[in-house]
Amino acid sequence: MVTLAKLLIRLFDRINEIAGRSVSWLTLLLVLLVSCDVAMRYIFNISFVAVQELEWHIFSIIFLIGAGYTLKQNGHVRVDLIYQRLNKRHRAWIDLLGCIFFLFPGCFLVIKTSIPFVLNSFYIHEGSPDPGGLPARYILKSTIIIGFLLLLFQGTALFLRRLLFLLNINDSDKESV
Repeated sequence: MVTLAKLLIRLFDRINEIAGRSVSWLTLLLVLLVSCDVAMRYIFNISFVAVQELEWHIFSIIFLIGAGYTLKQNGHVRVDLIYQRLNKRHRAWIDLLGCIFFLFPGCFLVIKTSIPFVLNSFYIHEGSPDPGGLPARYILKSTIIIGFLLLLFQGTALFLRRLLFLLNINDSDKESV
């Protein structure tokens, strides 16, 4: 069982590492796109709905697909006033309970409620309601499910890592808590 836990930790870490590094390149594209959009608006007084929609589509993909990677890097915002002053075992317990009571139920809720939302969008071939907007909005909506699955995977890796730590089983991949 310990071997399976360590295998899952490595697998979920690797999946989110690949996903996070892949979407990180979209930030450069987003900066360039927004810069061009601003220049076009203020210099030439031209604006395109499709460009503005593409900006928030790219931002959505970065945010959703990158959430698991951010958790892997311990980059999520948290109130550290108490947490950082606790010893490693207490922090491990907080992370473990946080996964059980907040992260897992939140991910399951979003995934479960998003499935009909995304399927309906695919069924009607949803696109932008705005003239000149982007087609195939259903592809973007599917990143909700993908992003929360990635977050759930990384939450599972965090949970297993903390559980192994609390059981005094060495996880050589990441010992820090």
